[in-house]
Amino acid sequence: MNGSMHIGDDKDRDRDVGGSTPTVTIADSRLAQVGDLSVRRALPQRTRRTVGAWCFADHFGPATFSGDDRPDVGPHPHMGLQTVTWLVSGELVHRDSLGSEQKIKPGQLNLMSAGKGITHAEEASSPFRGTFHGIQLWIAQPEETRNGDPSFEHHRELPRVYLSNGAATVLVGSFAGITSPARRDSDHLGIELDLRTGKAIMPLQRDYEYALIVLSGALAFEGHIIEPGHLAYLGDGRDECTIGVRSPTRAILLGGVPIAEPILMWWNFVGRTRDEMIDAYRHWEDDDGWFGHVKSRLDRIPVAPPPWMVNR
Repeated sequence: MNGSMHIGDDKDRDRDVGGSTPTVTIADSRLAQVGDLSVRRALPQRTRRTVGAWCFADHFGPATFSGDDRPDVGPHPHMGLQTVTWLVSGELVHRDSLGSEQKIKPGQLNLMSAGKGITHAEEASSPFRGTFHGIQLWIAQPEETRNGDPSFEHHRELPRVYLSNGAATVLVGSFAGITSPARRDSDHLGIELDLRTGKAIMPLQRDYEYALIVLSGALAFEGHIIEPGHLAYLGDGRDECTIGVRSPTRAILLGGVPIAEPILMWWNFVGRTRDEMIDAYRHWEDDDGWFGHVKSRLDRIPVAPPPWMVNR
């Protein structure tokens, strides 16, 4: 997906508020538009830019398409991050400048590591009719891999952990002794919860901070009701958590060791300095091959220069 957002001032690289003890903070997601899709952007926020290395979360749908419009996102670049694409319903075709062409369906995972730079597009495989629903997440790559070569992987099946009232699919990382095969560059976790009415008790790691994003239904946690359109930040220092479920619910649990590196985000790039962002912008604007090229029926997505570049 195309992030189309800016967190760019030097002061924005300070550490997030909170994250030292167990807590519950509920924050509204922001509405944004990505192609023909309206999305709820749960991360980043001014007071909560990361959860572990997770730095971006767009919850899209459920949206109904009739075939006249499509859930398409044209060719756009990424740098210094990994994209995690997870669908609840519908399907997409991923195309990138490595030559990858991969259809993704519900229950399957696409993970793209941008490294020093990659271009990709996400397209409907045909005039799409039906419900489209899912989430795309970004992970800030650490210094050791953020300037490395890009890569792409698709996982048709992922491990599941069965809970008393449902199941957890391990997208990335390890949960309850089960580890996903997906690449992981830092110490973080992402799972999808598919829960029935009742209570779910889940083991956690004390050195991880956690957050919940509800995709459908609702969860109850420590006196709070968590519904779609919000990010529930749970802090760290927990060995487990008990979640109440009042109706069938799908949710994403994100976790990880708080990121130690100050990161800078602008548009679809994660870096460390403004100069890196200016260089990335110029490579994309000049179409000089730095991000490669992708075969797509869609047009490249343009972007205005970073505001600090304009104001120089």
